[in-house]
Amino acid sequence: MDTMDIEEQDPLATGLTEVDGRKRDEDGDRPGCCGRFQRSISKWMLPEQSRNKYLERANCCPPPIFIILISIAELAVFIYYAVWKPQKQWVTLDEGIWNSPLTYKPDMRDEAWRFISYMFVHAGVEHILGNLVMQLVLGIPLELVHKGFEVGMVYLAGVLAGSLASSIFDPLNALVGASGGVYALMGGYFMNAVVNFREMIPLLGVFRILVILIIVGTDVGFALYRRFLSDDAGMKVSFVAHIGGGIAGMTIGYVFFSSYDHKLLKDPRFWLCIVGYLVFLVFAVLFNIFLSPAP
Repeated sequence: MDTMDIEEQDPLATGLTEVDGRKRDEDGDRPGCCGRFQRSISKWMLPEQSRNKYLERANCCPPPIFIILISIAELAVFIYYAVWKPQKQWVTLDEGIWNSPLTYKPDMRDEAWRFISYMFVHAGVEHILGNLVMQLVLGIPLELVHKGFEVGMVYLAGVLAGSLASSIFDPLNALVGASGGVYALMGGYFMNAVVNFREMIPLLGVFRILVILIIVGTDVGFALYRRFLSDDAGMKVSFVAHIGGGIAGMTIGYVFFSSYDHKLLKDPRFWLCIVGYLVFLVFAVLFNIFLSPAP
């Protein structure tokens, strides 16, 4: 009876023993580091009703390869333009990234790959470090829970939404950086933290929401400063990708990350978000072809 009472009080107990492949013994044997790590991840990333299912099948196969590979690629491109291309300093790169075939430039928007490839190019050390830290700290736990396909789709949806939004609302300025993808991950996680506030441990819920708001406020503040107030010479970079990526995350990202234990294709919210995203995509393409003031 005592054992049953303990299990009823702790809904994670059964999941943990199944993950470890053994039950707790009478001496109170605890799960190993892997079990405790997975339990912590489940508390941060999932509402209570989904945690047991995650703990039953939790493993690192496949590992969080998408976020790691994207981060390595972004760092490699930055090092290429900072080291192999002539630069006076690393803090703010100029000529190399301005002439890069990866940078989104409004007068070259007919080269459609630039709407995605701009995520690999960053304007300086501060820019790339901020994006890498945020996407690794948040993206790896998300990918451990939701796997690479879901996280990759949300990230790339944010990147594309960011460049398209910039081409509409800030059409005369260039765009570099992975902020659209990073903000999509944060937007999806933020919406889940808000909607599932009570199920995701209220005290942790307050903390995670405050942390996201502080990070977003600080990062957007720096982006606005660089865009409107900085006297640094060189190109002015659009900040609208932050907003476009965040909105993509709060819609598509929210649906992907909230459908952990459900059939995504049977979720009407999924189709609503997909249709809305496609409408925005078509409008943005038509705007860039017929209405854009950019040359």
